Amino acid sequence: MKKSYLAFDLGAESGRAVLGELGPNKRLTLTEIHRFPNSNINIHGHLHWDVLGLYREMLHSMSICASKHTNSPQSIAIDTWGVDFALLDKKGNLISSPFTYRDKRTDGAMEAFLNKMPREKLYGLTGIQVIFINTVFQLYSMARDKSPQLEIAADLLFIPDIFNYFFTGVKASEFTFATTSQLYNPATGSWEREIFKTLGIPKSLMQNIVMPGTALGTLTDGICAATGLKPGIPVVAAASHDTASAVAAVPAQGSNFAYISSGTWSLLGIESKKPVINEKTLRYNITNEGGAGGTFRVLKNITGLWLLQRCRNSWLKKKEYSYAGLSAAAEKAPAFKAVLDPDSRYFVDPDNMPGAIANFCRETGQQCPGNPGEFTRIIYESLALAYRFALEQMEEISSGASGTIEHIHIIGGGSQSALLCQFTADASGILVHAGPVEATAIGNILVQAMASGQVSGLDEIRDVSRNSFPVKTYKPKHDPGWDKAYEMFKELKKHEHD
Repeated sequence: MKKSYLAFDLGAESGRAVLGELGPNKRLTLTEIHRFPNSNINIHGHLHWDVLGLYREMLHSMSICASKHTNSPQSIAIDTWGVDFALLDKKGNLISSPFTYRDKRTDGAMEAFLNKMPREKLYGLTGIQVIFINTVFQLYSMARDKSPQLEIAADLLFIPDIFNYFFTGVKASEFTFATTSQLYNPATGSWEREIFKTLGIPKSLMQNIVMPGTALGTLTDGICAATGLKPGIPVVAAASHDTASAVAAVPAQGSNFAYISSGTWSLLGIESKKPVINEKTLRYNITNEGGAGGTFRVLKNITGLWLLQRCRNSWLKKKEYSYAGLSAAAEKAPAFKAVLDPDSRYFVDPDNMPGAIANFCRETGQQCPGNPGEFTRIIYESLALAYRFALEQMEEISSGASGTIEHIHIIGGGSQSALLCQFTADASGILVHAGPVEATAIGNILVQAMASGQVSGLDEIRDVSRNSFPVKTYKPKHDPGWDKAYEMFKELKKHEHD
């Protein structure tokens, strides 16, 4: 008999409810129940998430599920983007809509905190890359500004924790999400007391940390009555950080692989049984985030398809361009006309991305692209070179955590670009396996299946993913142009950090 699981996958621009059905043959099928928008709300110059609006959409999704599907889900779970949080008062009431990680209240907070606790010490305690969006710096900005919210706060809940609390009344923090905060010490497996002392904020705000696959509680009677779902449905802590769910669904065998979760950002990493924290990982800005099955995702954040997305937005003002059409034009464009560093400050948030790319090319003495096909090819080639650069760093620091990398698994939206996948194989000289696209929802659902006992653990999750969804393999093609372009890329990296 098939069992179904309801996953809520919330992103910065949209959310969706996906029903996964897993039968005795261990093949998973997905049905999108409902998709809904998500966006920042600007209130007096500050950016917030509309968590109550998202909660309303999630209840609506449950109603659709109850009315259109005869089998109630075995369980429900949520995954979201990282680092953001809300505060509750001592009666359990939400104090305010959560701020977003892009809100300007954190301006200067990272630098001020690092004056109190040096970067090297903060990284050594947490293994998390030091970046201004992290929860630790959001909290410091509130303490610095004497936020009245902190004076009345009794509990801190991260974004998925908020909805788990709304659904069940249970307060807890899930491991994979907790690690993104830069408040968690992987050596002790707990919130780091010294960081809270430096913040001047009580550690008692934090919740008990639970592992992926933990049943938190059941849907409240009120939610069941309002949505038509049967009483007693468990709410499970999935791998609630969306990248953790996606990596859980990587259809890999063995341990000698790297993954690239490819979208607006490219998250490239390896899997390890323990964090890798040393002078090199600090210098390379490598982060250690929790994964399913007691693993750690040792990874780098690389600017991904953001460059192409922003270029396309500019071009759409004059002409319609599909991503498939841009890839087809890129395939016909000349190779290696220019090389970009996708993580350059030029490309953080320019008003005109094609203009920023052209300026970068001019200032680095390279030819400027002349049409959308050339822009697209340069972006794809440069991303492939950035992946090669990061892969070499991963192999250098892994110290046997994964062995020699023999396979690259690209998951998420970028896995649909055959040209980018082929370029990645060519630039790195490593086999690339592309898919599944829906890795985040798959991982969320299969961690729920693990909680119910229908799958045994992370290895079987990956077996199910591999057997249920198509994966395309790209073999490296030798072209000496890649080595020449890579030398140029390394020079750009060197000058960017000088």
